[in-house]
Amino acid sequence: MQLSTLKRVTAIGGGHGLGRVLSSLRFLKHRLVGVVTTTDNGGATGLLRQSHDCIAWGDIRNCLSQLVEQPLAAQVLNYRFTGEDPLAGHNFGNLLLHTLDQVSARPSDGIRLLSRLLNVDTRLLPMSECPTDLMALTHDNMECHGEILIDSLPQLPRSLKLTNNAVATPEVVRHISKSELVILGPGSFLTSVLPPLLVPQIAHALANTQAYVVFIDNLAHEKGPAGSLCVSEKLRFLEHHVGAPVVDAVLTNFHDASLTIPQLGELTPDKDVYYRHDTGVLLAQLEQLLGHLRTAA
Repeated sequence: MQLSTLKRVTAIGGGHGLGRVLSSLRFLKHRLVGVVTTTDNGGATGLLRQSHDCIAWGDIRNCLSQLVEQPLAAQVLNYRFTGEDPLAGHNFGNLLLHTLDQVSARPSDGIRLLSRLLNVDTRLLPMSECPTDLMALTHDNMECHGEILIDSLPQLPRSLKLTNNAVATPEVVRHISKSELVILGPGSFLTSVLPPLLVPQIAHALANTQAYVVFIDNLAHEKGPAGSLCVSEKLRFLEHHVGAPVVDAVLTNFHDASLTIPQLGELTPDKDVYYRHDTGVLLAQLEQLLGHLRTAA
């Protein structure tokens, strides 16, 4: 396999999509790095962020639960407290990550400690170790704060930005710069894929990396303002925020004749969840696309 010869691969995104990619490539072990979106403000993550000034832990926990080999460990990480006590609505994995952050020098140290305890070889890094939120500017010049509201907008916003001057986690920039392959997506385009690219240092590293950059499209059109976009429109929106064309090839089932870069389809869903990629097929398609890029180089 050509993928197995790569010395460093960086996958960027959030939620279930990034976890799926990391799970497909877990055989790379320490050569694989996941850069995780940390702007979520909903659900259990939102509850924790409302009471503590912290980064969003939910997507990091989600990735860990997909990488850990013990099913029971994944269940424990994803356990959500119920009832009417103060813990109701909170997620055990989020609380554990937050606790490890409190006893560590920095969030990345706590994530690495939990990864070691779970025997997860893949390195997970938050896009930034500074708490930050996503904000959209609409075409009516209205500011929309937070992922939950942005995903419910009736149309694509004019632009996105972070609510403070978030600084990239230093290791993220180094890994992107040294990678041979960088993967963006799949996942909610505005709220999972885009936020890390709004961190200036990450955008700069992505624009200047020598790596092949592959965008993985969703299997189904997502709900929300990005659901109506074709692949080329997504890439234009993405590259507008990065400040340069960065994507070299696309994996998508929705062929876009206006694209001038290689695109490959035939992705299939997981047998249990229709909107999640089958890991074996995803791996095979990545392998084929990488071979095409290397041949064309």
